[in-house]
Amino acid sequence: MRIATTIFLTDETIRPDRLARELEQRGFAGLYLPEHTHIPTSRDTPAPMGEPLPREYGRTLDPFIALGQAAAVTERLGLGTGITLVTQHDPVDLAKQVATLDFLSDGRFTLGVGYGWNVEEAADHGVQWSTRRELTRDRMAVMRALWAAEPTAYKGEFASVQASLAHPKPAHGAPRTLLGGGAGPKLFAQIAEYADGWLPIGGRGLAETVPVLRQAWQEAGRSGEPVVVPYAVRPSAGKLAHYRDLGVSEVVLQLPPAGEAEVLRTLDDFAQYL
Repeated sequence: MRIATTIFLTDETIRPDRLARELEQRGFAGLYLPEHTHIPTSRDTPAPMGEPLPREYGRTLDPFIALGQAAAVTERLGLGTGITLVTQHDPVDLAKQVATLDFLSDGRFTLGVGYGWNVEEAADHGVQWSTRRELTRDRMAVMRALWAAEPTAYKGEFASVQASLAHPKPAHGAPRTLLGGGAGPKLFAQIAEYADGWLPIGGRGLAETVPVLRQAWQEAGRSGEPVVVPYAVRPSAGKLAHYRDLGVSEVVLQLPPAGEAEVLRTLDDFAQYL
């Protein structure tokens, strides 16, 4: 089982290039980074992880720039977002960022996609909260059109693009796309429609939910099985063995949003799971 990591990288934590080198040298499989452009101080939306909202949420580095730095100092380390708030990006610009990062890293990028939880953050990007799922779907379709081998148009209710010359292309076609969110029929239908799998935070209840996802996948006419990557996991040997028994081939462990010394100590501890 591949053991990757995630961390809130900020202006106060270990740097991405330093962390990436350590991860690759120690044999970890990947680095996933979260995204928040800003956190409005009104704090009208309760934090799903509980209050007070942790300091790092308002200080995150741009994940694509940070992952670009990580790519430049590694050769094998997987790179991913966990997650990208697609509704908060222009899809043409985002398609270019993703394609460039994947091209320059020789196909090491995984696009984690999420719908977000912070209503006021999304509002500053012009996002109508009630239609954010539909907006995400259309913007993903725009990006897939731009990544296609031949100029391809897409016209949707919320986003469109003309058939265009758009290079570079991702290294091996559209990068692996994992959709984050809570288990349920709506999410699983969307995974089956336009993603490669699921990025469940914490990984609880997978024994009950993974069969439901696989059924939705089959009913949508998809071949094979959806990828399931438990995310931001606080590890134990028993937990990882349980994931392995469920057929999970990759898990993402949570690192503390801390300076170099504390992060490296945590990696020392996590070495037992490699």
